[in-house]
Amino acid sequence: MRVLLWHVHGSWATSFVYGPYTTLVPVTPDRGPDGRGRPETFTWPDRAVEIPHDRLRDEHVDVVVLQRPHELRLAEEWLGRRPGRDVPAVYVEHDTPRRTPADAGLPEEVVPNSRHFLHDRSDIPVVHVTHFNELFWNCGRAPTTVIEHGIVDPGYRYQGDLPRAGVVVNDPLRRGRVAGTDLLPRLAEAVPLDLFGMNVTDVPRRLGVAPESLWTFEDLPQRAMHDELARRRFYVHPYRWTSLGLALIEAMMLGMPVVALATTEAVEAVPPEAGVLSTRVDTLAAAARDLAGDPARARQVGKHARAAAADRYGLPRFLRDWERLLQEVTP
Repeated sequence: MRVLLWHVHGSWATSFVYGPYTTLVPVTPDRGPDGRGRPETFTWPDRAVEIPHDRLRDEHVDVVVLQRPHELRLAEEWLGRRPGRDVPAVYVEHDTPRRTPADAGLPEEVVPNSRHFLHDRSDIPVVHVTHFNELFWNCGRAPTTVIEHGIVDPGYRYQGDLPRAGVVVNDPLRRGRVAGTDLLPRLAEAVPLDLFGMNVTDVPRRLGVAPESLWTFEDLPQRAMHDELARRRFYVHPYRWTSLGLALIEAMMLGMPVVALATTEAVEAVPPEAGVLSTRVDTLAAAARDLAGDPARARQVGKHARAAAADRYGLPRFLRDWERLLQEVTP
């Protein structure tokens, strides 16, 4: 099977491309958002193949995996075939609903009434990455299913020798309250934080946090980030509104205990023995202080976190689910 997939979400795509199919990854001369090709910071197998966007019309494609609304148009222009009509397609919904996109051709609605842009189509199944997403999106006529995340196991690497908290947020200043960026100063008063991700360098200055209380690590390669994260005593997940950050699952797989907001899918992903979840920031700050001061307990809680993540979010289950779905939608 030959699958067309844009490189949009690096961690999710890294799991997907390990499936037993050839993944065709569009690349444009500028390697912009619509043609990034293979990544430099993630390890992908050779069966994920870069294809120049202007050669896609000559390629055999069995199914298109869409992830952004405008990819419907891109696929039709670049393939010369209409997804869902001339070529089978599925749409992966990575995000929680917010406001109906202005270009969706639907009345403006907000949560919990947000209609998916495929609401009125029945020819493209919507694949949600969490059950929370499926619950909150109004997908109307579109068939829906849930394929929960699965990740390449980074292995147990926990050291926890630094009594600091690891946090992973891409574009924290732009994403603001959605990612819980505004909560970092309060948490940094309890325990020093180390922030990993893209566009994080200016965060301490913009938030008014002393540099020693908030170190930043700009866009490290995945393996290097995992090694650094595993040295931190625990992982903080401050997101208010997200499907489920893959970095949270990766941290659990590394063997890190978790301190997280009890929002969206986190309440399903992190069992009580794997960390502390609460909607009270003061409770999270207290839990952070306790874990920072008790390395033996942190290590034990982290082992429970790894076991829970490996059981629910292992790569083999994820790939089996995707292989089954792709076989169902292709003739």
